[in-house]
Amino acid sequence: MNVNYEKLDNVNGELTVTIEEKDYADKVSKQLKEIGKKHSEPGFRPGHVPAGLIAKKYGTAVKYDVVNKVVADAVYDYIRENKIHVLGQPIPESGNDFKIENTEFSFKFKVGVAPEFDNHVNKDLHVPYYKIEVSEETLNSQIEALRQRFARQEPSDVTEPNAVIKGCITELNEDGTVKENGVVMENGIISPAYFKSDDQKKLFEEKKVGDVVVFNPAATCDSNATEMSSMLNIDKADIDAHKGDFNFEIKEIIVAKPAELDQEFFDNALGKDKVHNEEEFRAEVKDLIALNYENDSNYRFTIDAKEAVTKAVGQLELPVEIIKDFLLRQNESLNPENIDEEFDKMREQLEWDLIRDSIAEQFKVQLTQEDMLDEARGVVARQLMQYGPAALTDEIIDRYAQEVLKDEKNREMIGQNALSRKVFEAIKENVTLDNKDVTLEEFQKLFAPAEA
Repeated sequence: MNVNYEKLDNVNGELTVTIEEKDYADKVSKQLKEIGKKHSEPGFRPGHVPAGLIAKKYGTAVKYDVVNKVVADAVYDYIRENKIHVLGQPIPESGNDFKIENTEFSFKFKVGVAPEFDNHVNKDLHVPYYKIEVSEETLNSQIEALRQRFARQEPSDVTEPNAVIKGCITELNEDGTVKENGVVMENGIISPAYFKSDDQKKLFEEKKVGDVVVFNPAATCDSNATEMSSMLNIDKADIDAHKGDFNFEIKEIIVAKPAELDQEFFDNALGKDKVHNEEEFRAEVKDLIALNYENDSNYRFTIDAKEAVTKAVGQLELPVEIIKDFLLRQNESLNPENIDEEFDKMREQLEWDLIRDSIAEQFKVQLTQEDMLDEARGVVARQLMQYGPAALTDEIIDRYAQEVLKDEKNREMIGQNALSRKVFEAIKENVTLDNKDVTLEEFQKLFAPAEA
């Protein structure tokens, strides 16, 4: 067997594989023997069919399959052993003449090769890095949000905007009298803050226990069937018959009082014994905001770094026709009519993948199991954040992270994200950062659409 590779230009090559009978004869003989052990023929039991009959009946098909596999293995072994960075798949040339009766065969394959280029990731490349200031206004707003989140529910004599009001809801006639056999909800509960009508909200402002308020349930929710059914305890199909006014006799008022800046609140908001006084609490919350801002800054850096690197590299030369052929073979939604347009859409990502791999190779970026776990932990932590600090223990996060990585699709996605993260870390360490201090408002404007 002989395999020869010829480079045709920067991104195209040609592989020629020549095989002789000795390269495949034993494999053909072995397969024919296996067939003889299992197949029966008229007048012969399995294992007793003459070898000549087996060869005559199955020899051509077996030879065809074996020769194809020997050639394919030779192509991929050569590519692997010689570390040729192939794009797409080798394509058999149309001039290959495969006459099965021959004993020697020669096949040619077109090969698309990744281009060689300088990724320009060095100290000569400047990339902006935005540091977001944590203002006192932002800090105070975050603390107030936490106080509201961990508010204490307390009874009150007077309604407030966030009050939950309990009482008896009674349906009225058009003249304001109690409707005979109308709807009566003895243990009604409403939250005016969630009413869609401002006029209906105002009806419950500064009301006291014992007051009776005339209101319209349908107007509070734009006649939403689910909300009316829940408020009045009626079937959704019956709401059209109950869109008039109702009395609400207030029996109990519950208001949410913002949490006091005490140890119970500190523990609920940040975890037990993390801080012990207001000064420590403010410092810790400020650090958490800064950490979130740092994540935002790093995300912005990935955008600016990718733009700076791709601009420095310029458009890469690619084996376009070979890649298109590969895409057509792999994706049923692609065809000769739409392949040009779809390739243009894919090209930017394909070029970035090549640049990313080049940077990873240059700075010896390698993924470890711990890198995969760290990425999975981040995914899990973001999902559990909505359940508060109690859900964010290391034990819980690690357990779920291990589960996430057991899924093949999740593992592939997390692996790609982890690789990209490490590549951008390498870029950050090896380019010149132009640090810029900005306010949150200035930072957010970076993501605004460019004006035409």
